[in-house]
Amino acid sequence: MYRLKNAGYQSYLVGGGVRDLLLGREPKDFDVATDATPEQVKEVFRNCRLIGRRFRLAHVHFGRDIIEVATFRSMQDESKGDRETENGMLVRDNIYGTIEEDALRRDFTINALYYNIDDFSVVDYAGGLEDLRAGTLRLLGDPETRYREDPVRMLRAVRFAAKLGFIINPACEKPLLELGSLLQSVPAARLFEEVLKLFMAGVALETFEKLRHYGLFGELFPQTEESLSHEDHEFPITFVNRGLKNTDIRISEGKPVTPAFLFAVLLWEPVRLLAKRLRDAGESPLQAMQEAGTEVLMDQLNQVSIPKRFSIPMREIWSLQHRFEQRAGKRPHRLLTHPRFRAAYDFLLLRAESGEADQELAEWWTRFQETEGEERSQLIRQAAGAGDKPRRRRRRRRRSSKPADSE
Repeated sequence: MYRLKNAGYQSYLVGGGVRDLLLGREPKDFDVATDATPEQVKEVFRNCRLIGRRFRLAHVHFGRDIIEVATFRSMQDESKGDRETENGMLVRDNIYGTIEEDALRRDFTINALYYNIDDFSVVDYAGGLEDLRAGTLRLLGDPETRYREDPVRMLRAVRFAAKLGFIINPACEKPLLELGSLLQSVPAARLFEEVLKLFMAGVALETFEKLRHYGLFGELFPQTEESLSHEDHEFPITFVNRGLKNTDIRISEGKPVTPAFLFAVLLWEPVRLLAKRLRDAGESPLQAMQEAGTEVLMDQLNQVSIPKRFSIPMREIWSLQHRFEQRAGKRPHRLLTHPRFRAAYDFLLLRAESGEADQELAEWWTRFQETEGEERSQLIRQAAGAGDKPRRRRRRRRRSSKPADSE
């Protein structure tokens, strides 16, 4: 900000960073707003890269950190510059203006707060400080128009409400129940990024409940939402709840969380049900699980894209579930060395906790990991005595090397 100021430009810290600092929270990142155009920002910073078509932005790189620098945007209509809408949705907005205009272009009042390095003050053009003190989430402008401009704002409303513990203003809340279908017009790749923000911020369970309340979860995961409507002794909803709660606990403890595990949890119920139907039709457990995983994943990609770096381990977690039931012979030892064993084992524990998998099976695998040598062999013998029998291989008869009439 000081370098922009020294170059003759206005420069403010803006958005979530200011909001979180005022709330006593540690900001996840920092955004800067300026009257310098993206091209002018690039002239000031050699470590700058310009990105975006919808919103032209400057990313200034400091090692692994990126400071996003946006130029003040104007309230002028699209006939006067580089702004374009399609069916009410804003697909490009690069008309530059003043800080006052920029504040009114932002989504929520609490995100339209600017920190001024000239006098170390907070500049508020939209009543954001008052809403911050009241714990209210309020859109700037007409709520329905703002949601239609960018349907992702509906997801942001839910995310901020869950993350901050704020109440959504009634006028901003009502359209959430009516405009969910607009999310179908959002690119699947963009929704993937939004899903990560929704469920990996430490409040996944509360976010999930709010999304379902407003009918938005079904727009993101329609197969899962349909499966949840057919609860079997509360299993599906319990499994998802436990999986999301587990994610929240790991984040609060500073432990890593992989999107592969998250998506495996969210899509497990439709995969499980389809795999069961395929098994009932005569397919093997492994083949049924692989086919079910492929079909559910292909359908899901129409709503939310999942990169292969996550979808491949996600499918491995599913496919390994039936192998936990094979506890005879050398199979447990081989499974223990699988690179995806730990994630699959954690998944099994969630299934057992929610009542979908056998608790004794989960406890057996817990003991198997904790022991070694003869104790492991004893566990395998016990499992075999309980019904886990090793398959007998058919030996091929070795052909004689002598001709039939050699004798």
